[in-house]
Amino acid sequence: MITVYGIPNCDTVAKARRYLSEAGIEFDFHDFRKDGLERADVERFLAGVGDALINRRGTTWRKLSDADKARAESDPAGLLVDYPAIIKRPVIDTGRAITVGFTEQIKESLTV
Repeated sequence: MITVYGIPNCDTVAKARRYLSEAGIEFDFHDFRKDGLERADVERFLAGVGDALINRRGTTWRKLSDADKARAESDPAGLLVDYPAIIKRPVIDTGRAITVGFTEQIKESLTV
């Protein structure tokens, strides 16, 4: 089963969910804010996609203190659990792989 992680008002997450629904692909949606986020999940995401998981371009990142930004190197999982809004979205777990974002290449991998 595919799980899509994100927040519902994110345009890219909405696009991914719409695509999966229209393609008839079953999936679960996990809302970071409503359903929470476990450190073990974040560690699994980091193992799958590494540093690409951290969105350093968004407003939430820019508003972080320098000490919190430094945690991206020393404790990235803890930082992302504390500030899930800086996770690039959507995170898609197919059971075989973890991806982040929703590119044409990711779309193709979901229909194989």
